[in-house]
Amino acid sequence: MPIVGQSTETTDWVSRFADEVIEESERRTPGKPVVVVASGLSPSGPIHLGNLREVMTPHLVADEIRRRGHQVRHLISWDDYDRYRKVPAGIAGVDDSWHEHIGKPLTSVPAPKGSAHPNWAEHFKAAMIESLAELGVEFDGISQTAQYTSGVYREQILHAMRHRGDIDAILDQYRTKKAPAKKQQQKPVDEAELEAAEGSGAANEDDGSSSAGYFPYKPYCGNCEKDLTTVIAYDDDSTELTYTCTACGFSETVRLNEFNRGKLVWKVDWPMRWAYEGVVFEPSGVDHSSPGSSFQVGGQIVGIFGGKQPIGPMYAFVGISGMAKMSSSRGGVPTAEDALKIMEPQLLRWLYARRRPNQSFKIAFDQEIQRLYDEWDKLDGKVADGSALPADVAAHSRAVRTAADELPRTPRPLPYRTLASVADITAGHQDQALRILSDLDPDNPLGSLDEARPRYDKAEAWINTHVPADQRTIVRDEPDAELLKSLDEASQQSLRLLLDGLDSHWSLDGLTHLVYGVPKVQAGFAADATPKELPPEIKTAQRSFFALLYHLLVGRDTGPRLPTLLLAVGQERVRALLGA
Repeated sequence: MPIVGQSTETTDWVSRFADEVIEESERRTPGKPVVVVASGLSPSGPIHLGNLREVMTPHLVADEIRRRGHQVRHLISWDDYDRYRKVPAGIAGVDDSWHEHIGKPLTSVPAPKGSAHPNWAEHFKAAMIESLAELGVEFDGISQTAQYTSGVYREQILHAMRHRGDIDAILDQYRTKKAPAKKQQQKPVDEAELEAAEGSGAANEDDGSSSAGYFPYKPYCGNCEKDLTTVIAYDDDSTELTYTCTACGFSETVRLNEFNRGKLVWKVDWPMRWAYEGVVFEPSGVDHSSPGSSFQVGGQIVGIFGGKQPIGPMYAFVGISGMAKMSSSRGGVPTAEDALKIMEPQLLRWLYARRRPNQSFKIAFDQEIQRLYDEWDKLDGKVADGSALPADVAAHSRAVRTAADELPRTPRPLPYRTLASVADITAGHQDQALRILSDLDPDNPLGSLDEARPRYDKAEAWINTHVPADQRTIVRDEPDAELLKSLDEASQQSLRLLLDGLDSHWSLDGLTHLVYGVPKVQAGFAADATPKELPPEIKTAQRSFFALLYHLLVGRDTGPRLPTLLLAVGQERVRALLGA
């Protein structure tokens, strides 16, 4: 099988794939200026972040080819003429009426209640199209409903029916093979995570076999619109096809050379499109890439249509950190739209660009997002000062810009964890947020919150939608008199040292130096002593001091970073709560 090799080297995987795609395109069609890469998406429900890898992998390769001055076309086939297979999580069990549409084309199923779109497929396509625009993904979209119902594939369908014996012989090589034994599940897996790994379900669709013979074409019923049909006769000369519907009992005979209400079965449809569009590069998910599955079988069937199988990698699973909580609250797995509400497009692009397609990775919706942003900002700094490794520079470049343009960025990209803390503490009061953020760097204060946007808005959305209420920060209204009264002399001294230094340290860096320095000074060391100069017990003393401050300020053992929290509370209120 012509699958692109996936090296374990640390060089840029996108460049290597682009080299191979350009070389393969020239070999197939010498002198042809346009290289075709492809993705396929089924808008059968929310298009999740695992599906996004189906788009981002060819997008990044196509964009590299464009950067080199070549013409390239990135096709996204919207498989909106696929059958409606099942009611998605979040709707199942809530509204049983959706079950009556199972078996219909996705474009014949009504849109979810309240949607502004004409049907189910358009509703879910719209959200993805909007997200792809924000991510800077340039593509040509093809509706398979439009292709099939307008007769674009008529000759390909008739060709497949004439060669149904050849197709059947290829498929028959795999029908008798036993499926590998399923490994016992080692640990519970979240239901939504299973849904993300499952893919579109097309890989397991009917291949066209029936007791009446093999027919690679499946009509949608002229009465109930469902694909629960069986072809019982076909004449190659007249193209007359007779089918019956097991759902409603309807039967009719049609002429396939003028009939447009049906489609090729998936394992024939996919290779037919490779040949029709001249696809050179297309990745495939695990569900399509196992032995005997769609990609492998398609590699043989595509020759019947006079084409060649695309090169392309099998891509690995994209996991979600914090999925269990999210799926239970919203029903289903997170989408690109969900991710872009809490992270800038550059970060999301980077997560896909920095890992080879065969490497799995996780996208964070929990506290881990703060660490990812720290890592991203650190890389941003290394790229700026020239100290980043070449592969990291390449991944960064692919994240922040495309061949066409640079993605819009936050003018003042303050640390995400700081912005999240400020959004948490201020609870939507933008004037307070601006005051705190301006105090972070008094020598270069923010002129307006717009300088910190859109990153500030993303961090605020994360706080409001993904941090449980019991983890939100609520500053005390009154001092904890009982706790203050119970403090020993050492604890009282630590508070005095902090309060005495507030005026001269009132900035993010200054307060960081102060809160870490108080336990050092109490132990007889300089406030700026390094960890190597200090005994291990200083860390214990710092943790105890921090816990005391959190209890006095927010009534908990932990909270936002103390320097940010102090700035947010303000000097006057800090002094009152700490017993000054």
